[in-house]
Amino acid sequence: MVTAPTRRIAALGACALTLSLASFASRARAGAGPPQLFETSDRCQACHNGLTTASGRDVSIGLDWRASMMAHSARDPYWQAAVRREVLDHPQAQAAIEHECSRCHMPMANLSREAEGGRGEVFSNLRAGAGGPAAELARDGVSCTVCHQIRPDGLGTRNSFTGHFVVDTTTPRGERPVFGPFAIEKGLQRLMHSASAFRPEEGVHVQSSELCATCHTLYTHALDEDGNAVGEIPEQVPYLEWRHSAYRETQSCQSCHMPVVEEPVRLSSTLGEPRTGVSRHTFRGANFWMLRVLNRYRDELGVETLPQELELAARDTIDQLQRDTASLAIERLERRDGQLIVDVTVGNRAGHKLPTAYPSRRVWLHLAVRDDAGRIVFDSGAFTPQGRITGNANDEEPAAYEPHYLEIASADQVQIYESIMVDRRGAVTTGLLSGVRYAKDNRLLPDGFDKTTAEPDISVHGAAATDRDFLAGGDRVRYRIPVAGNPPLRVEVELLYQSIGYRWAQNLRQRPAPETDRFVRYYESMSHTTVERLAHAIAETPSLTAAR
Repeated sequence: MVTAPTRRIAALGACALTLSLASFASRARAGAGPPQLFETSDRCQACHNGLTTASGRDVSIGLDWRASMMAHSARDPYWQAAVRREVLDHPQAQAAIEHECSRCHMPMANLSREAEGGRGEVFSNLRAGAGGPAAELARDGVSCTVCHQIRPDGLGTRNSFTGHFVVDTTTPRGERPVFGPFAIEKGLQRLMHSASAFRPEEGVHVQSSELCATCHTLYTHALDEDGNAVGEIPEQVPYLEWRHSAYRETQSCQSCHMPVVEEPVRLSSTLGEPRTGVSRHTFRGANFWMLRVLNRYRDELGVETLPQELELAARDTIDQLQRDTASLAIERLERRDGQLIVDVTVGNRAGHKLPTAYPSRRVWLHLAVRDDAGRIVFDSGAFTPQGRITGNANDEEPAAYEPHYLEIASADQVQIYESIMVDRRGAVTTGLLSGVRYAKDNRLLPDGFDKTTAEPDISVHGAAATDRDFLAGGDRVRYRIPVAGNPPLRVEVELLYQSIGYRWAQNLRQRPAPETDRFVRYYESMSHTTVERLAHAIAETPSLTAAR
């Protein structure tokens, strides 16, 4: 008689043998041999797809990840164009630029080259027909076996930022651990080891904000004409913003960007045990537009994720942006001395600045006043089909930018929450390796963020620094609008978001190359789709009723 434990062991052995043989065949086809530091995501998805909750919801780790920007970090055409722009601006530093930029966008290929004594590359892995293990690892983006091999060493310290996470590159293949948030019983450990050559080990640090901070806290160095460093700028520091906010006590990065499944669910389709507290691998961010670019130009970019998966990810991203990101209200609406006075309050509900991360992002207030016939009386901050903000100085002139306003009194003034870099000569720039400081940073602050005690890398710059209404949690802006007579009026205000501002795309025109030309073409064809509304409020006179 065969007992249940015996059947279980037999099943484990048979499955492990099947997966192990498949693993060997995969390596043989790729022409790769041990020692290997990483495996591509298809190896992991064999067991980590087909996961559903008791209520029937699909929470497969592989399906979630492959529709994310993490999976497409190397295929991102804007990133490719931005790297090419920096190389054209600083040709002497091309090798260093490609090495640093591939660290977080092609981490497996980068670390593999580094372990061999070389430097990470970008464009050699992207050229048509590029094959072999390095290109496969590069194109797999921020994949399973890089994040789950990151060790806890130094996490949260300055030394770990700008992609300086620690992965063990000396332990032989077959003995190297991968970390997860749960303890795994020995039988399942053997199964995963047979299938992947990695040894699963409990490591709660994978659920810490400090792990995310390694690649989402980036410092870049401005270079002179000879490629020498002449300054440093915090390119994106959402972790440091979060750490200075009230959210550090209540929510981690993963709380929002990898939401926990509310039901017990198996982590593996192969004899996995139901677990509580499983994090979804959706990596929800704010880049809905790029997901749609990847979908539309999938053949050019080599995108393999199914169209419906990318579109669902884009919609989920927009849903989160509209549900959890911001609030908006009209607090005051009155006529006085031939003016309509409108006080608008905008709130930041994110755990970091809004917007945060890459400095091409911006949010702004669009306020329109209409009469009872629907005619525009006043309009500040309208969005155009070309991707511009009407009245924004920077969209009209590369050398200019819109200041932070306490009050807005004319239609050519618009409140834009953004960061503006300048180079060592004081000129406005969108070149990351040209910027030495921020002339403006009035991005909305999260709850608990004290701008008077913020360290320099997360400080407020420009007029917002002394604006008494620009505080933790949001901002208040007053509009003074000339109005003749006493007609009924309708005031509508919306907070709009754009992940790649008009100037950031247009400046690529000055650096002609396949990658930059291609992205400008994408932007122009889809510029009308780059913006989404985060919040909305309406009020009317003379009744002065207000609605959220």
